[in-house]
Amino acid sequence: MKSGVIARGLRGILTSTLLSSVAIALCGGAMAADADNAKMDAEVLQHFTKFIQTDTADPPGNEKPLADYIVGLLKAEGIPVQTFAVKGQEHRPNIVARLKSSGKKKPILLMAHLDTVNVDPKKWTHPPFSAHREAGYIYGRGTVDDKDNLVAAVMTMIDLKRRNVPLDRDLILLAEAGEEGSTQVGIEFMANEHFKEIESEYCIAEGGNVTREAGKVKFASIQTLEKIPRAIALKSTGVAGHGSVPLKTNSIARLATAVSKIADWQAPIKLNETTAAYFERLATISSPEDAARFRAVLKPESAEGKAAFQYFLEKDPFHASVLHTSLSPNIIDGGYRVNVIPSEATATIDTRVIPDEDAEALLVEVRKVVNDPAVEVGWAPRNVRPAGTSRLNTEAFQVLEAVTKKHYHTTVLPTMSTGATDMAYLRAKGIQCYGVGVAMDREDGPLGFGAHSDQERIVESELYRFVRFHIEAAETLVRAK
Repeated sequence: MKSGVIARGLRGILTSTLLSSVAIALCGGAMAADADNAKMDAEVLQHFTKFIQTDTADPPGNEKPLADYIVGLLKAEGIPVQTFAVKGQEHRPNIVARLKSSGKKKPILLMAHLDTVNVDPKKWTHPPFSAHREAGYIYGRGTVDDKDNLVAAVMTMIDLKRRNVPLDRDLILLAEAGEEGSTQVGIEFMANEHFKEIESEYCIAEGGNVTREAGKVKFASIQTLEKIPRAIALKSTGVAGHGSVPLKTNSIARLATAVSKIADWQAPIKLNETTAAYFERLATISSPEDAARFRAVLKPESAEGKAAFQYFLEKDPFHASVLHTSLSPNIIDGGYRVNVIPSEATATIDTRVIPDEDAEALLVEVRKVVNDPAVEVGWAPRNVRPAGTSRLNTEAFQVLEAVTKKHYHTTVLPTMSTGATDMAYLRAKGIQCYGVGVAMDREDGPLGFGAHSDQERIVESELYRFVRFHIEAAETLVRAK
């Protein structure tokens, strides 16, 4: 009896000791992971601060100082790196770095741009190239366009190299120049002259994001295609004369009528794989009223679908733009003095074309809408990007979706961007491209804290989370199985 009690006591002691050891080991592992994350975050902050403090505004365009810094980082880790620049534009280099693999699968490309839009320093509360930290934010030009993606891509290369991760796919970094309006020195140059250096099966770049409301994640977007920017030019002609004698042939009056007709006309709804999935998934996380509208537009010819589209046109213009080719009259020019009726006037229509739209057929339709022989309708010069799309049934999209859910615990929406990115040039070459991005507060844009704003900022903690997401997503795709 006594020996049995002793035995049970010993078992209890051993069990307690074992459980304590496991708890200590788990606690130690968690502490080690926290320490690793803290070390990574500190390094991210160091490099991100340097990125923001380096003025790469375009115009005028001078990416070389930042490119030199990044090249130095990569070389210090033993990562092979090259630079490519248009002759005579050596101050605007493109960086290409590569981690070699077994070659069992085609490469993955990480792409981000070195340049930013320009600034008016007088309008900034914090200097635009200060990387000022305050109340959990980092302020500065490029914080969310696109030096967040840039630092995530650079740290992904560095982290995988340091850990000697075995790879089945080459991992390529393209840090490009000229995205903000000078693509001839950046992605066009690389795609047309040095494509073999960046040729890959998949590309991960900017274009998506995670949306927060009141500090809480609501959903994540992965960009799989984008509208194609075009410009339609209107030229109205009439009889010149004295302003004291109004004429029915007044070129400005006829132009105004044409512009008004275009503004009132709506191109028909055209759904595709991405936009259909977008509205289907968005309906599952929306209020009953919004969900009903999102589902209704999936049947655009129905009465409910038409009513939902009209609602979006008036109350939710972003979702209206996602559904069809959009036309926005943005420039009007005519006349040179108050007492002279001008013989001509012009207008420019910002046109964002659905990728599979027949652009020439669209132009014919716009001419019918204008219906005035005195108003000429044609294409205006613009840097027209090629059309292309990325599928949802690929390994890359599935990995990005899974890793997004792991890090952000939210629904993933495949998205068609209403704006333009440099992925268009790669999709045209057959690369499946996906846009990701950091978590941002929905409130920031209207308050003037978003991309291209005068108080551009990023949530510091979200920068660190995005880097960890980016590393895991890329590693999952390239790691040897």
